[in-house]
Parts: sequence; structure tokens; C-alpha cells
Amino acid sequence: MILIDRVKNLVYSTMIITKQYRCIHSASCMCTKGHLGEDVIFLLLQHLNWNPKIIATLSCVCKWFDDLVKRVLWKEFCRTRAPKMMQDLQSSGSHSVDGNWSALGKLLIYCSGCKTDGLFNNIHIPGHFAYRTRFSRTSGKSFLLPNCRTDVLYVSDPCEHLDQGEEGDVGFFRGVFKSFATSKVRKMLIKRGAKFHPTELCPYCKGKLWSMLQAKMIPQSASCRLGAYEECIEYYVCLNGHVLGVCTLLPLSDSEEVPEFD
Repeated sequence: MILIDRVKNLVYSTMIITKQYRCIHSASCMCTKGHLGEDVIFLLLQHLNWNPKIIATLSCVCKWFDDLVKRVLWKEFCRTRAPKMMQDLQSSGSHSVDGNWSALGKLLIYCSGCKTDGLFNNIHIPGHFAYRTRFSRTSGKSFLLPNCRTDVLYVSDPCEHLDQGEEGDVGFFRGVFKSFATSKVRKMLIKRGAKFHPTELCPYCKGKLWSMLQAKMIPQSASCRLGAYEECIEYYVCLNGHVLGVCTLLPLSDSEEVPEFD
């Protein structure tokens, strides 16, 4: 426990360090003052349940730490947070995922929101960390046209942002394809001549984005799954198979409303 406490203090002390992209290792790198081994860092993060804030902080120390974070720590974070989903995504034999582990880790816990003149509408909803999100492969089928439903897509429950003025109740959802490079969705997007968004990139991996609405590839079943108005759903998929979308949620019926108590 004494060793863990000492290592914790060292990790937390890195929070004020400016990222040094070219360091492996420079004279100014704190690593030269006493370098922690990969095994020790792994055990520390395991003890801390793969805390994403600490993982992100470590990546700012220097290039060596940044490489360790991308190669090992985000991978273990994903495996711990969504073990069945990660096992499925890697069941084709790949040791990695489309994009990278840090992008997938961010997608698991971060709602991208939207900005004025961005991908969705003209409302501004800041991105934020989602404490807990459920991703479902079954739900993902509802977002695919019938002839693409052999593809594997995991989609989250909508992250609700209520009372957004004229937009009403807004829900953001996100997801990820398995082996997107060989998916039927990608082939159909290319066959239909879908264009990339001219300015915006995927908030998770910075890949170019296809609009599924523009390609007319959003099925009616998506609105039923989301509990949303059919004509108010839009989602994008990037070159690495990351999905981000928005919908206008249907109001609760009287029978679905939470009862009020005195």
C-alpha cells in the first residue's frame, strides 16, 4: 500500500505537466528523475480501476507515456468497461480495433454534444462525460437497412438533453461497427456515392464522416428504438466505424410519466 500511495502521488504530480510530444526522453522530461516501469504503471491503474482521467493525464507526461497509454492502458480500460463488447469486436482475430483504443475509450464514456453550425442543428450542447452508458448489439440492428443487418453495430441508449427550446427534448447516441472496413454499410455508402462532410470530423478519432441521412440509409426502425420522431433522426459514421447521432425525442405519454409525490 505504501508503494501504491507513492506512485499515486507521482501520477497526480504529472497533472501540471505540459505534453512533450518529441520526448523519448529529453533532458527536461521528469522521467529522467526516476522512471516507473510498465508493470508498475499497469498494476497501479488496475488498482485504480482504470480511471480514465488518470490515463488521460499520464499521456501528457511525454511521448513514452503517451505510447504506453495508447498501446496498453486504453485497451485495458475498454476491456474492463465493456468486456463482452470488446471480445466481440476482436473476435475476428485482430489485436486492435478500427481507429485506436483511445478513440474507443472516449466513445464509451463521452457524449460529443453539438455546437452551433456543427454537425447537428443550430443548438449548442457542450460535450460531457456520461457516467454510465449501455451499448447494445441488438439495438444496432435497428439502425441498419434490412440488407445490411449481417453487419455488427453496437449503439448506446440516447443521452437525453431536455427542454432545448424549439428543438424540444434532444437525445444523442453513439456507437461502433465491428470490422467496418469490410461492412455492407461501407460498401453501400461508396456505391451510392456518399460525400464526406466538408468540414467536420469524428470527435473520437478525427476521421472523415459520412451522413447516413444524406445517403438515405436510416431505417424507420431507428425511430422506434430511440423513442424519437421519425423525421428528426440523423447520424454519421466515420471511416473507422464510429457512429454519432442525434434525435428529437417523443414526449412521454401520461402513463409513462413519473408520478409526483407530496
